[in-house]
Amino acid sequence: MTAPDQATVRGFTIGPHTIGCGQLIWILGPCVLESADLALRVAERLAEAAMRGHHAIIFKASYAKANRLRGDSYSGPGLDEGLEILQRVHAATGLPLTTDVHTAFEAHAAADVVDLLQIPAFLCRQTDLVVAAASTGKPINIKKGQFLAPADMGHIADKAVQAGNDKVILTERGSTHGYGDLVVDFRALPIMRGLGFPVCYDASHSLQTPGSAGGQSGGRREFLLPLLRAALAVGVDAVFCEVHPDPSVALSDRETQWPLAQLDELWRVAELHHETTLRADA
Repeated sequence: MTAPDQATVRGFTIGPHTIGCGQLIWILGPCVLESADLALRVAERLAEAAMRGHHAIIFKASYAKANRLRGDSYSGPGLDEGLEILQRVHAATGLPLTTDVHTAFEAHAAADVVDLLQIPAFLCRQTDLVVAAASTGKPINIKKGQFLAPADMGHIADKAVQAGNDKVILTERGSTHGYGDLVVDFRALPIMRGLGFPVCYDASHSLQTPGSAGGQSGGRREFLLPLLRAALAVGVDAVFCEVHPDPSVALSDRETQWPLAQLDELWRVAELHHETTLRADA
């Protein structure tokens, strides 16, 4: 199984999928909406993979990237155009949707379109944002800040619960390690799951080397598969991974997005882990 101790977490549905009950959820898509054509191209490929391999996939893309080191970095099409593109993606593929939100207003606007609201790591302590997202009634994926201990995420999740929404996922995406680097403490995943919430591993952002590429983040994509294996071995309910047809020309996170043509490598890692677990349990 990909997620031990199923009874200890709050299971809930995201679109047609159920998280926290043994089904591995994949949150996949480009970092930012670069164009409607690119979004549809990626989503159609993901929809084919979902149908062919019976994978539970949620399409992810950001309409705005508010966290930027440089003011001239590409930040996306914005709220209105971005949500329109996401609606087109769902209409064309049927995939459930997620995107990150940065303000209370955005949370309510995005909730009309997407199935899962994402709270960015740098904003995870913003009480007004978490409460606004919770008040929409939509499931929430809260990314652990690079500066937080995993146990502290219980206090943040409680903000949503106290606002009447316990449909919360907690995501590990690495911790700041000095200047310009992140490390993943895999103890964080069972610690956060022990708080009673499904957990997700962010396989792409965990590879970042923030600010190391001339005013933007670099990264070490070559470690994605080994670290994914480690996360699956520890136990997760979902995997987040940004994918792009050609990461070398991506407008954001080009060093950490996974090539769309190599999706099968992600499936193979997950299947191998499942087979190994079955042999160990036999």
